[in-house]
Amino acid sequence: MPAPVIAVVGPTATGKSDLALDVADLLGGPDAAEVVNADAMQLYRGMDVGTAKLPPHERRGVAHHQLDVLDVTDEASVAAYQGHARADVASVHGRGRRALLVGGSGLYVRAVLDELEFPGTDPELRRRLEARAEQEGTATLHAELTARDPVAAAQILPSNTRRVVRALEVVELTGRPFSATLPKHRYHLPAVQVAIDVPREDLDRRIAARARAMLDGGLLDETRDLLAAGLAEGRTASRAVGYAQAIAVLEGRMDVDDAHAAITTATRQLARRQEKWFRRDPRVHWLAPTGDLPGRVLDLVRA
Repeated sequence: MPAPVIAVVGPTATGKSDLALDVADLLGGPDAAEVVNADAMQLYRGMDVGTAKLPPHERRGVAHHQLDVLDVTDEASVAAYQGHARADVASVHGRGRRALLVGGSGLYVRAVLDELEFPGTDPELRRRLEARAEQEGTATLHAELTARDPVAAAQILPSNTRRVVRALEVVELTGRPFSATLPKHRYHLPAVQVAIDVPREDLDRRIAARARAMLDGGLLDETRDLLAAGLAEGRTASRAVGYAQAIAVLEGRMDVDDAHAAITTATRQLARRQEKWFRRDPRVHWLAPTGDLPGRVLDLVRA
């Protein structure tokens, strides 16, 4: 049996990337560990500032996988990611190194670690559902999902068009509730999951500071370049927190200060959703950001 994957998960802005690299250093550095990204937005090429993607010179020589693998016009697919990321983990193990899965996209984490299969798709059915969402409103489709699969509806925000459409698509295709396809807490790969338990007030301050640093550090220029590359046509990438607000600034619909406030609010909301997702998983170890945090992670792995 391979050594367990060390998964560093949890809300945005808690310091996952730095902790993963500290753990890699304790394991022996670039010759002993490699990182597999589990942040959906960091899959996209060119989306660097707005996703807080570690630049290559800050990766301490540790190999990183599943970064910069999609164009901004591509639609991210959890099913496709699952195959690629699991192959990366297997390759890391094949090299005799430890795989560190790092990110806050909960379904992407579970797609790698857990027993999880993805039902097929029907492009024509999806187009019809998307057209209905546009014409009738996502709330109408969410109400329909509530009637057909209340368990799934309770886990999906009424405003999340993509997930509502996907849930109804699966119900139509399989004749089974979408909730029946949701992941159970059962590992496909042995793993130890850790999250950094940053107090909420501290996390909110970090989020506000990071939003300001992104705006000061080139987010608008990055977004302008991405728009030239087709960002506005990207169904997934264009909705990412930070970029949607940057587009509004570039189009004159928002000033920079308003954008900072909007990014901060949206990121806090994202962090709350991520925390709720990972708190539901009893296998995640929540560690206070004090003392020898990387050492405590390895203690859990050894245990």
